[in-house]
Amino acid sequence: MRVFLAGATGAIGSRLVPLLVAEGHQVAGMTRSAAKAGVLRAQGAQPVVCDVFDAEALGDAVVAFGAEVVVHQLTDLPDDAARIVELSAANARIRRDGTRNLLAAARAAGTGRFVAQSVAWKVPGDGGLAVEDLERMVLQADGVVVRYGQFYGPGTYFEHEPPGPPRVHVDEAARRTLPALSAASTTLTIVED
Repeated sequence: MRVFLAGATGAIGSRLVPLLVAEGHQVAGMTRSAAKAGVLRAQGAQPVVCDVFDAEALGDAVVAFGAEVVVHQLTDLPDDAARIVELSAANARIRRDGTRNLLAAARAAGTGRFVAQSVAWKVPGDGGLAVEDLERMVLQADGVVVRYGQFYGPGTYFEHEPPGPPRVHVDEAARRTLPALSAASTTLTIVED
């Protein structure tokens, strides 16, 4: 399958790329950073440097790749977890405008599959409304919403100690995301038992 993965160098995207390649999928890995293109290439993905807010360039990239499925793993989170609430507007924008642009790009490419990241806990304020908006848009487009517990493990806010529930190790989350690529429209929750 031809998989366009937005957020390919993030906490979970960087783990999904090698899993997808190992399963024989052709992967276009989208990142905002040209400096990360080499990492994607080394993992076996075709790097796509693009900003999700540039709807025209994004649509062109998804169409040019010939995506059969678009996977949305984008977030805009600060490096310091203590600043998440303070800087939540950027992540809310990704969830609203970024999702809208990715869905439009998928439609332009004739892509029949769309999978998007969400969260398995209640987010307060406008961030929570943005989560609801993302999920509604994806499900209305017959896509799959994947609600993850808080990630822990290398490259996450909780590298050494797991957070309280709901939680999931980021490697397990990536492995358990793979079936979503062929799932019927639904909401999946990926947390530890």
